Amino acid sequence: MPDSFDQNALDYHRYPKPGKLEIKATKPMGNQRDLALAYSPGVAAACREIEKDAMNASLYTARSNLVAVITNGTAVLGLGAIGALASKPVMEGKAVLFKQFADIDVFDIEIEERDPEKFIETVARMEPSFGGINLEDIKAPECFIIERALKERMGIPVFHDDQHGTAIVVSAAIFNGLRVVGKDIGKARLVTAGAGAAALACVDLLVSMGLPKENVTLTDIAGVVYSGRTDEMDPYKARYAIETEQRTLQEAIEGADIFLGLSAAGILKPEWLIKMADAPIIMALANPVPEIMPDLARAARPDAIIATGRSDFPNQVNNVLCFPFIFRGALDCGATEINEAMKIACVKAIADLAMAEPSDIVRAAYGGGELTFGPEYLIPKPFDRRLMENLAPAVARAAMESGVATRPIADLDAYRTAMHLRGYRTGMTMKPVFDQARAAPKRIIYAEGEDERVLQVAQQAILEGIARPMLIGRPEVIGNRLKDLSLTMRPERDFDLIVPCENTNFDTHWRTFYERVQRRGYAPDEAREYIRNDPTVLAATMVRCGDADAMICGVVGRFARHLKHVEEVIGTAPGVRHLTAMNAIVLPAGPLFIADTYVQSDPSAEDLAEITFLCAAQVQRFGLRPKIALLSHSNFGSHESPAARKMQEAMRLLRTRAPNLEVEGEMHANLALDAAVREARFPDSKLEGRANLLIMPNQDAANIAFNLLRTINEGGAFGPMLLGADRAAHIVTPSTSVRGLLNMTALAAVQAE
Repeated sequence: MPDSFDQNALDYHRYPKPGKLEIKATKPMGNQRDLALAYSPGVAAACREIEKDAMNASLYTARSNLVAVITNGTAVLGLGAIGALASKPVMEGKAVLFKQFADIDVFDIEIEERDPEKFIETVARMEPSFGGINLEDIKAPECFIIERALKERMGIPVFHDDQHGTAIVVSAAIFNGLRVVGKDIGKARLVTAGAGAAALACVDLLVSMGLPKENVTLTDIAGVVYSGRTDEMDPYKARYAIETEQRTLQEAIEGADIFLGLSAAGILKPEWLIKMADAPIIMALANPVPEIMPDLARAARPDAIIATGRSDFPNQVNNVLCFPFIFRGALDCGATEINEAMKIACVKAIADLAMAEPSDIVRAAYGGGELTFGPEYLIPKPFDRRLMENLAPAVARAAMESGVATRPIADLDAYRTAMHLRGYRTGMTMKPVFDQARAAPKRIIYAEGEDERVLQVAQQAILEGIARPMLIGRPEVIGNRLKDLSLTMRPERDFDLIVPCENTNFDTHWRTFYERVQRRGYAPDEAREYIRNDPTVLAATMVRCGDADAMICGVVGRFARHLKHVEEVIGTAPGVRHLTAMNAIVLPAGPLFIADTYVQSDPSAEDLAEITFLCAAQVQRFGLRPKIALLSHSNFGSHESPAARKMQEAMRLLRTRAPNLEVEGEMHANLALDAAVREARFPDSKLEGRANLLIMPNQDAANIAFNLLRTINEGGAFGPMLLGADRAAHIVTPSTSVRGLLNMTALAAVQAE
């Protein structure tokens, strides 16, 4: 990785406070009574109930939603045996994934102990604290010994994700690959490259699903695992030793239906694929470089189905498809273990979800492209929000049917609905937008190309693969700042440097600008000066001329000045009356969008209806269903002020023009965000659940609300998003962070598409 990327990663982990986790209270602690309830003497009541019945711990403590991610640091990612302490950033990262994807709380625990028996003893004694144990990054064969012993000793789920998470997602991909090519798993032949913990877990699970054990050939660094081999052997591999004259992967792969690679880069040669069976399935899962690159595999075998562990190719095999949701289901039914039935249920749920018709929301989250089951769509995307509602109930059902659920779920349909709402609440808001941008990178021009934040975000945009940056600025200034910031990107190779005084398209640009503004009091000479001296005007004009796909400005200067030029040069899209601005706050309950924060100071009812349409369409780009509330000091007609009547009229217009839009108002903000309070006040509301888009009566209300929330909320904010323009253009504010600029870059790229 470039030095600048490493530094960015270090800064990410260090600021604004070290690490990626913190602990927050879930109950109020604002007065003496709260203190008495939370601790002495009130806590004694909860303790006595748990003493009477251990099952009450799930009612009175966080244990039923608390998982320990535990390692000894002996096999950390691609870093090897770096030790427990050095592994902590990885374990914190895993904890964050549990929380983001499945709303599961995690303590990461790093134990400096290489002796398996001592490690087992240490972990087993933690059982009263946790609802489940996720073992992570423990080397083989110790991981087999540790997991087996802990499963025998502990009455809670113990799951080694490196083994079983990988196995579940791999099995789902292979299961669906066989569906696509019309082959029977009971007749398929599989060859592995790699015989470690993950590979063996994959084979074990596939065998339990019907793959004949005798149809499996393991290979590793010493070649084929055959009967009588002594080199590099252990009892776990020996279970799959076969009688064969084959000794190499090249020999073993002949006639195979499936190649499963969990080994090293480049070990599978294209010429070997020719000898595989018809329509072979190639699972090349070494990371970051697979056993064979997909383009090479495709050239050798056009009929092959190919999967990797990478996000930049179809069929990414990623454990995040599994581990958050299998734990979610296991915790919610109080499972004492994660057994084979639960794993198979998870496999089938993943496989079936890929075959399901994707909703408009899911399709929008991935750029509107086709997500049709087939050779390049074997398993769902990692950020498909339907995973929660499909996998967790399937796992819980299997736990109940197999007799390991201590708290059976009475109504699985209601549970599925709850998981649907929870899944949409916890997804990473910007990830679908980045996926869309990465699928079709655009030329993004930054007006303030010399700003340090812009230079840093340009580097990140290149690394993320979401844009080709275009920077307006002076070569010597940008060159010096690239050195000062230790950034590795270079003009022409990585980004385009636009120098106004050397603009080869100057004539086209000033004439285009003049055509747009000649009836706004500009003379030709003024138009030339603006193109030479105002980077916002130049950026907007280049977008208008098609020399750039989208623009970002506003890092320096007042929003209103930038807006004036964008309105003059870019203008509004056909059918749109006015531009509008929307900001977002990422709250624990999910993202909350607010409009109009920066553009229209006192919109009319007609304007508010248009603002609502524009913002709803943008919310859908995040893969979310817009749930809209028109806010006011009035509650459903409780006041007859002009402001209240304006919101009432906007509501009437929306009902008339978009009867299927989920919108309600006018109402107070607490009713918009609290469905129970709203139901009590107005039972006939068309809005279900919590609103995620708040339309304010004027810019004062929107801007004040956004900035108040941004100040008190630590989850993050982004915007303003400029909506309704004829081309993709965004105006940020001088307080925008590098991360905020990166988010806006991705949004600009998606809007350009």
